[in-house]
Amino acid sequence: MGKGPFSFRRPSIRRRRPKSTAVPQSPKPIPTTGAVASSSSPPPPSTGNLIGGGGGGGGVVAAGKGKKKAAGARLWMRFDAMGVSELVEYDKSTIIKRASIPARDLRILGPVFSHSSTILAREKAMVVNLEFIKAIVTAEEVLILDPLQQEVLQFVDQLRLQLPHKSAYKTQGAGAADVNDSETHVSTGGQWLPVPEAMEGLQCELPFEFQVLEIALEVVCSFLDKSVAELERDAYPVLDELARNVSTKNLEHVRSLKSNLTRLLARVQKVRDEIEHLLDDNEDMSNLYLTRKWIQSQQLEALSGGAASNSIITISPRLPRLSSNRSASLVSSHNLDDDDVEDLEMLLEAYFMQLDGTRNKILSVREYIDDTEDYVNIQLDNQRNELIQLQLTLTIASFAVAVETLIAGWFGMNIPFTWNNKEGIFEIFVGGITVGCVLIFLLILGYARWKKLLGS
Repeated sequence: MGKGPFSFRRPSIRRRRPKSTAVPQSPKPIPTTGAVASSSSPPPPSTGNLIGGGGGGGGVVAAGKGKKKAAGARLWMRFDAMGVSELVEYDKSTIIKRASIPARDLRILGPVFSHSSTILAREKAMVVNLEFIKAIVTAEEVLILDPLQQEVLQFVDQLRLQLPHKSAYKTQGAGAADVNDSETHVSTGGQWLPVPEAMEGLQCELPFEFQVLEIALEVVCSFLDKSVAELERDAYPVLDELARNVSTKNLEHVRSLKSNLTRLLARVQKVRDEIEHLLDDNEDMSNLYLTRKWIQSQQLEALSGGAASNSIITISPRLPRLSSNRSASLVSSHNLDDDDVEDLEMLLEAYFMQLDGTRNKILSVREYIDDTEDYVNIQLDNQRNELIQLQLTLTIASFAVAVETLIAGWFGMNIPFTWNNKEGIFEIFVGGITVGCVLIFLLILGYARWKKLLGS
């Protein structure tokens, strides 16, 4: 009987099982010639789903066929020190293992803290959350979250433009340092000390993590400055129009303008406070020196292996290649001093001053709004006072007319009088009480002016 397409009979499964006594074949030996070794394919990436990529300055990472998207994976862009970039999809566990950060730090990069500003230093990474820029920076690479957003694309473009040039400059500096290696340090009793000129050349460029932080602060500060400029351009005409004409439409425009100003001031204040917090704590700034910590860990590993005296140590792909003697001198120099935070302090102070200037611009606009509101309130108070004076004047006139009406009501009663039949008495009587009422009105009005209840 033939096997149907939906047959799951156990006997057929048993017949297809291989015999347990089968002897496995030994693998064929792989030739170790140079041609075969050079043609071997590189190992696949251990984590993440590679989507595609491109590098600044000509470096390009080819796109491979990605695996199925893992649950909870998010889109990241990876940049290395040479400006080579690629789009990848990483989940939380992959990011935690790759950057060696706790899981709670990923919440800072989530949508809940979309407009918060935080710069956290960890053992091997820096967590940066500045406005729309959410990134994880290490000593060798930077991972940018949601790189295809409109605001983040400017940050990505700046990384592609600036990182390759700085890396090329450092590579040229490294070649010059290797050529003149014998001229940049002298021996004093077995200890090698660097020449000051050589140390100045090594310190002319910031580490990779500070380059990324500088670009991020530059993009954020430029975005905030642009927002403040647009706010100023829209604010002053609206406020001048409100000063000329106090209407519901103009008041609504000013209300919307003031709401936008308050939100923008809060965003600028958050970034400014975060930088000020770092400047006030030297320990936090020292922990942000990821390259320095990486160099120290590499040198400690080399010294513990017993090969530090004769081996050549590569300090970093972004620093000049130095001999072991020079690397030993760098350990004792202030370039690797844990308390030396001058470079980062100068970097943060520059952008702190820029943010402080941006904040002062916003405060000046708010002061202009407050002055305009005070002027409008003065106008409204003046009009209110004029209405009160008019009301008081009409009240005095109504009192005078009420007196005349009272007299007319008395004589309008059906009571006989002896002089009712006299000729011309009506005109004389009406004229008399009218003049009397006018005199009463003028007397009360003069008293009100004397007491300054009415303006002149």
